Amino acid sequence: MLTPGPAQRVAIHLNEDAASEGDYLHLEIVSFLLANGISGTTVLRGYAGFGAHHRLHTQGAPGSSGEHLPIRVEFLESAQTVEKLMPRLVELVTDGVIEVQATSIVHIVHLNRTGEREDKSG
Repeated sequence: MLTPGPAQRVAIHLNEDAASEGDYLHLEIVSFLLANGISGTTVLRGYAGFGAHHRLHTQGAPGSSGEHLPIRVEFLESAQTVEKLMPRLVELVTDGVIEVQATSIVHIVHLNRTGEREDKSG
């Protein structure tokens, strides 16, 4: 469980159409994170981007069907949890970039299943 204090932000940069063993890679990563108790994750879809090949991909560009658009999967967790999960993430990401940055969690508030506010501020 994520708590206030030191943490790490992991950002995984992929192409939207990157495939994995059984699904799109970003969906497999989200499933892996959910199954391993990560507090939460966000998938962001970019409007345009390019990678190491330096070919620009833009949704709606002439001659383009919006393929290879950028996707970023992000999550926040403790350094210990990130370290534990990193070998499998490295194994999963066969075409992309994994970025890890130190950060600090200042304030956490969410509603529990009964709708009551739970404040986990430090």
